[in-house]
Amino acid sequence: MKVYLDDERRTPDGWVRVYWPEEAIALLRTGDVTEISLDHDLGDDARGTGYDVVLWIEEQVMTAGFRAPAMRVHSANASAREKMEAGIRTIERYAGRAGNA
Repeated sequence: MKVYLDDERRTPDGWVRVYWPEEAIALLRTGDVTEISLDHDLGDDARGTGYDVVLWIEEQVMTAGFRAPAMRVHSANASAREKMEAGIRTIERYAGRAGNA
């Protein structure tokens, strides 16, 4: 399953649309997500951002052996995009080391 977290953009064909981090995380917990594309700004920061999903994946990879799906960021928020992409690189580096251990 491909998951698309966004509050405004059109969902690409073949992707499952979610609007909030908790929805994305619920799908990630199923283990069926092969790819996730994240927006940062979702219209209500009190309900979370795409970065919260990156943090959840990072914690699960490092503490619970979670296998992260392919991840990408499609946010127009440049500084948030950089922060999210840095988190993804950290996850990928850790997962690469853990897979080689």
